[in-house]
Amino acid sequence: MKTLHSGFCAIALAATCTMAQAGDAASVNILGFSADGSTFAFEEYGIQDGSGFPYANRYYINTANDSFLPGTPVRVSIDQDGASLTDARAQAKSQSQSVISDTVLAANPGFTAGWNAVTEISADPYRIEVNPRPVFPPIDGTLDFRLAELPMPDGAECYGFGEAAGFRLTRIATEPGAETTLVHEDNSIPKSRGCPLGYRIAGVQTFYPQGGSPVFAVMIAVRGIGFEGPDHRFIAVTGQY
Repeated sequence: MKTLHSGFCAIALAATCTMAQAGDAASVNILGFSADGSTFAFEEYGIQDGSGFPYANRYYINTANDSFLPGTPVRVSIDQDGASLTDARAQAKSQSQSVISDTVLAANPGFTAGWNAVTEISADPYRIEVNPRPVFPPIDGTLDFRLAELPMPDGAECYGFGEAAGFRLTRIATEPGAETTLVHEDNSIPKSRGCPLGYRIAGVQTFYPQGGSPVFAVMIAVRGIGFEGPDHRFIAVTGQY
């Protein structure tokens, strides 16, 4: 009986340790683009580890200069026992319709040219190359993006979990005569990211507006510090090409 009891305690302790490392990864919903491609929007949502409270965040981005639209992001967290994720998402939606309606965005979804979930082990987290739209044989050059993590000299020490990191995103030239271009490079870490420990490319969304320049949104998963373990939240880097 003593041996069985000791074994049970060991199993219980292992289970407790496993649960203690369970951070949360937000789910992502691509909301779409404005008809002219000048705006890209996406939603992330989930249940916070530790508190168990639901959250929903909406991001609206000017694709010409990769900046947030005025009054955004929209962030909702319902810090109340029994609150539902459905309620959090509904509140975030309601607060953002004055920016651009979901009806407009849904009419212009664009195309998910590539997607690698944070659970994908075989994918290269620092590179993605895609055909920008499902036309076969392809009539477009491929989009090839590379991500590099950057040490931030003035970045905070993340509570003993490591040092905060920034990132650089580069678009690699894939056609003759084209040039490799810098899409984004951090000079400092925005406070909204908290204490990011690392990054990975999650996917690419493209859109070809009628009569306008095509646009892209590179989705990047940000690994940060959660209450019970590493959390994953998302940002988008946009551009026209």
